[in-house]
Amino acid sequence: MTQPNLLFVFVDQMRGQAMGFLGEEPVRTPSLDRFASEGLVLDSVSATYPVCSPYRAMLMTGKYPHANRVISNCTSRTAPYGVELQEEDLCWSDILKDHDYSLGYIGKWHLDSPQEPYIDCYNNRGETKWNEWCPPHRRHGFDFWYSYGTYDHHDRPMYWRTDAARDEFHFVDQWGPEHEADLAIDYLRNEGGTYRDPAEPFGLVVSMNPPHMPYDRVPERYVERYADLSDDELCTRPDIPPAETKWGDYYRANIRNYLAMITGIDEQFGRILEALEDAGLAEETIVVFTSDHGNCLGIHE
Repeated sequence: MTQPNLLFVFVDQMRGQAMGFLGEEPVRTPSLDRFASEGLVLDSVSATYPVCSPYRAMLMTGKYPHANRVISNCTSRTAPYGVELQEEDLCWSDILKDHDYSLGYIGKWHLDSPQEPYIDCYNNRGETKWNEWCPPHRRHGFDFWYSYGTYDHHDRPMYWRTDAARDEFHFVDQWGPEHEADLAIDYLRNEGGTYRDPAEPFGLVVSMNPPHMPYDRVPERYVERYADLSDDELCTRPDIPPAETKWGDYYRANIRNYLAMITGIDEQFGRILEALEDAGLAEETIVVFTSDHGNCLGIHE
């Protein structure tokens, strides 16, 4: 194998402690537990700028925010200052494309500044606008595209397909990570060469928004997996603020759904790994699972 495939799965705001095999949280992640037992776990990694857009720009460019200009989230407030991924920056995807890789991107991008007239969607109806289409010339080598800027209705996500114009987005009545896993599986199977050139190595990014808030947008089947745990059993960390405080109450109100989201992500990641194996690609593919940054839900160590 001279050119391995790359499968890069990353989620949004999943803290590093929230994986079952670490034994730090009452979270259930059988797929990640198995994956960890078969691979390399980097347990001392941290995001040097734990905010969505700056992390993503650092990931793509290998540059710190002061060098790549993504010094904050890409929103209408930062748009006048050019806070977005720069077209002239060389990204790792550009390098892979120059080496004849087929490249696919599925899910959250959040590296384009919202521009007027703003896309009419939930994340753009407040004072600050968040969501924007990424035109083809700004995709840095990704030839298969099924993405959005940032959109937090996890149970009815929106996407732009590869050839969609700015006003041709669509909505899906399915939990975002599950829908994205479905598409990733189709990409890996690549029946009839629909998604990529089968003669070329591929690089596929699957960027899932959960466990980003709002925490109640998670299928009930995952919440039910924590029905046997009391609130006290979910709140065993020593650094959780006490009840009847702002952040103590916030943590207790959201931790069950936060962990349920992670369990849902774990299940979808497991489905993708199974499809990779079934397609006979596992031995020639480097798989990475990570998060853009963590989320304390009010706790501070």
